[in-house]
Amino acid sequence: MQVFDKPIVMIDFETTGLSPDMGDRITEVAALRIAGGQVVERYVSLINCNVRIPAFITGLTGITQAMVDSAPPVARVVPELLDFIGSDTLSAHNASFDEKFLRAESARLGLAPAHTGLVCSLKLSRRVFPQLASYKLGNLSEQLGIRFRSAAHRAESDAEVAAEVLLHIGRHLDRHYGLGPVDPALLVSVNKLAAAKVPAFLQKQAPAP
Repeated sequence: MQVFDKPIVMIDFETTGLSPDMGDRITEVAALRIAGGQVVERYVSLINCNVRIPAFITGLTGITQAMVDSAPPVARVVPELLDFIGSDTLSAHNASFDEKFLRAESARLGLAPAHTGLVCSLKLSRRVFPQLASYKLGNLSEQLGIRFRSAAHRAESDAEVAAEVLLHIGRHLDRHYGLGPVDPALLVSVNKLAAAKVPAFLQKQAPAP
């Protein structure tokens, strides 16, 4: 079943901290292309940015200094990642976090991302399912009946679950509003609305009977 009418790339970075402006760098990336209602292609890599991995990051993610020291250099990974994403719509859970690292690491190399639109699956979940207790990826996926296939806080595992959340939302919009296959631009628009305005907005987007 086709859920979205154009491909969407779900991305997740593991990093050394919260802010590239404070010198934090990327340590791992997973980018999963969603098309035809499933993940059809993926780009996954550890990344060597020549930085020290804080002990608390190793404790959280399991990513060690030795793992990144032997990983491909950032100067190779980021251009490959940008080529993989291309001009597709980009998505992430708490998307502003991942996009700021993508833009910062690209700028270091004199490059710029070319994605068309940014969809935050966290914001989208808040607007489409406002009754849920938590929107952290682990809690959200559990409430929606989506299971992690491997350990959380690794890029590929988190991206896979976030992709399933996005697909779940797309199928929900089709079932309840007749909107499928969903245009990713519609998701971008919903992201920008207050939750209270979303049902009326979606009803207006529904095709005439």
